[in-house]
Amino acid sequence: MKANDFSDLKAEFDAFVREKCDSGTCEPEHQENDPDNEPVPSFVDELADKLLAPYHSGVYFSRLDIKRVAEAIDESIPIKERKKMIKALFRHTTSKTYLQSAFDEFNRHFGGRILIYQELSEAFPASKVLFDENIDKIKKTQKMLDQIVNDFEEIEPTDEPMMV
Repeated sequence: MKANDFSDLKAEFDAFVREKCDSGTCEPEHQENDPDNEPVPSFVDELADKLLAPYHSGVYFSRLDIKRVAEAIDESIPIKERKKMIKALFRHTTSKTYLQSAFDEFNRHFGGRILIYQELSEAFPASKVLFDENIDKIKKTQKMLDQIVNDFEEIEPTDEPMMV
């Protein structure tokens, strides 16, 4: 291909972009059907913020960790951004049983990390303070998960929407 061919292609592409964006159609057409834009229960955003930030939870949950949690409770979620995966996992939560099973699986991951932190703090006593701090954060996060389950109100498929 000659350099001239690339400039023609670039000019054609630029014209296409101008035409589409000037007419207001440069936005993706599938946005209204995008499952990431679906409403989620009120606790999910806060949960994602607390759970996914090691500063708050004491643990880093990778996309693979979240995928494993989902598979352990027989859910199938696509691998995306971690926050979107958490939203997808809890998007259609209607029962305490489901919520408890998901949180139990997260707690299994927490337990594994606590064991690792304890081993590391024994192997590296000078860093024990840091590992103990992360263990405390994990325990606070576990209490938060328990509180979410306790406060959760189940929604039955036959429930009537609230009258305004």
